[in-house]
Amino acid sequence: MFRHTETRVSGRTIHAVEAGAETDVSVVLLHGWPQSWAAWRRVMALACDRIHVIAVDLPGVGGSLFETPFRGSGDIAATLHSFVRSRELQSVVVVGHDVGGQIAYRCARDWSSDVAAAVIMNVAVPGIPPWEEIWRNPAIWHFAFHAVPDLPEALVRQRERRYFDYFYDTIARHPERITARARAEYARAYRVPGALRTGFDWYRSFGRDAEENAAAAQSGSLVDVPLLYMRGKDEHGAIEDYLSGFRRAGFRDVRGAVIDDCGHFSPEEQPEAVWWELTRFLAIPEGPARRFQDDVASGSS
Repeated sequence: MFRHTETRVSGRTIHAVEAGAETDVSVVLLHGWPQSWAAWRRVMALACDRIHVIAVDLPGVGGSLFETPFRGSGDIAATLHSFVRSRELQSVVVVGHDVGGQIAYRCARDWSSDVAAAVIMNVAVPGIPPWEEIWRNPAIWHFAFHAVPDLPEALVRQRERRYFDYFYDTIARHPERITARARAEYARAYRVPGALRTGFDWYRSFGRDAEENAAAAQSGSLVDVPLLYMRGKDEHGAIEDYLSGFRRAGFRDVRGAVIDDCGHFSPEEQPEAVWWELTRFLAIPEGPARRFQDDVASGSS
């Protein structure tokens, strides 16, 4: 069902996993921290009968190797834009969860002519309201800890599984749906040389990202890319605060969706509901219901 590919772009190797026959629209799926492409495997299994889906390992994680460090979400978005161009994908929908959502925002903002639509899930975007409230929230302690130079790597290295489990168990409504097999896969993805530092560097880039995103928002430029913001019902904060922030940043077409009985890890906690919202947003024709089979779609092969 799933096909693994490696594409060399800008001196970097992007590992991607795709499913479904290539169609007029390709959905590019971006994972968050601390996960890999495999966070999307359930959604991909539901989607591939009707649309072309591509989940990537973000540069520096898992099978996506790099030789030079990244400079924030804008740099990662530019690399993914080169990846999309190299694959000659014509109509691209970028869907990002967690940190992947921050990158999806930059793809929509910086490369709007090549992005048909964007979906951002379960994350605040640096520099875009309600970012400041999120940043000051003491419950989001790990933002500051991950930004400390070198220390997180020293404390977490060789303890990746234990540290990552804390987040799956704490901020998911259904932590049992992030299976032991998936957790082991994610830990392996961050044991690749340099991957753990890459993940923490995403947090170290928040200051730069906030400045760049705020400047673009204040420029008065408008973005015509349709944007769906999706979050689990058990996530803290009102969704309207996020929708208002995107509109104030210049996005003309902003919609929202709340996933019931769901925490932070929506693609794994409620894959059917996530796929349903995507079909509505993208006007994908309905088809027969299909449930994820773990023995077919999970893992790295």
